[in-house]
This record gives sequence, structure tokens and C-alpha cells, in this order.
Amino acid sequence: VSATGVYGTKGTPDTGNVPGARYLSSSWTDAAGHFWLFGGFGLDSTGAIANLLNDLWEYDPGSNEWTWMAGSETVGATPDYGSKGVPAATNVPGPRSRAMTWTDANGNLWLFGGHGVDAHGATSSLNDLWEYDIGTGQWTWIGGSDTDDGKGVYGTQGTADAANIPGARIGATAWSDPTNGRFWLFGGTGVDSEGNTGELNDIWVYDVQTNEWTWMGGSKTANASGSYGTEGAYADTNIPGARDGASSKWVDATGHLWLFGGNGYDADGNPGLLNDLWQYHP
Repeated sequence: VSATGVYGTKGTPDTGNVPGARYLSSSWTDAAGHFWLFGGFGLDSTGAIANLLNDLWEYDPGSNEWTWMAGSETVGATPDYGSKGVPAATNVPGPRSRAMTWTDANGNLWLFGGHGVDAHGATSSLNDLWEYDIGTGQWTWIGGSDTDDGKGVYGTQGTADAANIPGARIGATAWSDPTNGRFWLFGGTGVDSEGNTGELNDIWVYDVQTNEWTWMGGSKTANASGSYGTEGAYADTNIPGARDGASSKWVDATGHLWLFGGNGYDADGNPGLLNDLWQYHP
């Protein structure tokens, strides 16, 4: 337990490289079948103390080698947001855990929010959106705030807008839509439209081509109860209760999104652990 990271040389694979022990990290699988790992709470190259990390790693199953690709080899690093929408070799997200991830049609890696360090050194929930281009090896701050605890800007339900942004959150559910390459986000523990923190049940879609978020359903305020309707029947009024830590990442062959359980609110507004199974039809 508590193994120290062996970073080697940035950008160079080696059989001796290995990320330090950690949990609540972010992960992806790219188009080439390589595995990617970012941050979490754990041990760095010194192994002195566990804290939030912002190191990015690539694992090649063919060679059985890790490569340290970006970020710091020590905990508690300072982020560099750069200019919004502009990739740069110096850009790097702040250390964080429990962030949400997607992979786009080009195999690039996307990261949203989590519990971490903002541009001013404060640590709390985040709502910044980042893209990592595998071809160039550069991060781009795409949207959201560079300060912590940003509240949600919901706009009009069902209408995309450049000003829309989900509030800061951790432990949300994220899916990539294989039919059109859009990203979906549901719930988590975070900040609602009024700046209050609690469990959320809002569902959002992000269009990579237009760089716009759309609030698709759920409540703009925290700790909403579930509206279950009739089991097995779609309805506009159905919505899972607010929650975080749900089991997901399931998208079926027809593009439907699936969600199971989590820690949140049931149909009567009671908080606790859930075992409800839901399907969302985009």
C-alpha cells in the first residue's frame, strides 16, 4: 500500500514507470485502445503526503508501459488556465478528484469539474471544461469558470446557449453519445442556479461542434425528489431524484443512456442509498 509514483521522463514510456497509489481519479480509453489516467487523491514522486494530483498518464497495453504525459509529479500543483479556447503547452488543469470525463469522435480526452484547486489556489467544487488533444499533447480550457463553486447558468430548458454552464460539481454521471458525438451529464453533488450546494438531478448535453451546453431536464435547485411515473413507461415528467456516485457509463446499441443507484433522494424526498434503474432516451 501507499506506493510512490515513478515518473521517469515526461513523454517517454518505460517499463519502470508507474503512477503513485491513488483513488477517485479520472480515466479514458482512446481510439487506439490506450488507457489514460488523470489526477485523483494520492501519492506523488516523493511519497511524502497524499493530496490532490494533476498528473496525466498513458498506458499502452501492447508494450505494458506507462508514460507520464503532462501535469506535475508533486501534489498540490498550481493550475494554468491560459486563455479560454486557446491550446498551449503550458496549460494544465488543477489537481482534482471525482471529475467527469468523455472521449470525442477524434479520440481526444475531455474533463469537467470535480473537487480540486482553482486558478486562485482555492479548493472546492469546479465547473471548468477541458480538452486534451492527444495529437499535440496540449490542454485547452474550453469553458466554465477558473474559480471554485461556480453556480449553474441554466438558460431555457431545451435551448442551447453559449452562456449556459452546469454548476460546479463532483461525482456526476457522464455518457458519450455514439450517434452524434455529444456529451451528457447528470446530477452529482454541486452548486445549483441559486448558488446553493446539494445533490443535483439536472441533465445536460454538450455539443462539441458548437461549444454550447443545453439544460435538458431535471431541477435547477438542489435536493429534488425523484418522479418515477409508471415502471417501464417513458414520460416527460419522469426524472430520477438528485444523487451522486451513480453507476453508469452504459450506452446501449440504440444510443439510450442508463443509470443505476447512487446516494440521493427517493420519490418521497428521503435521502439515502438507491437501487433504481433508469433509461434515458436522447
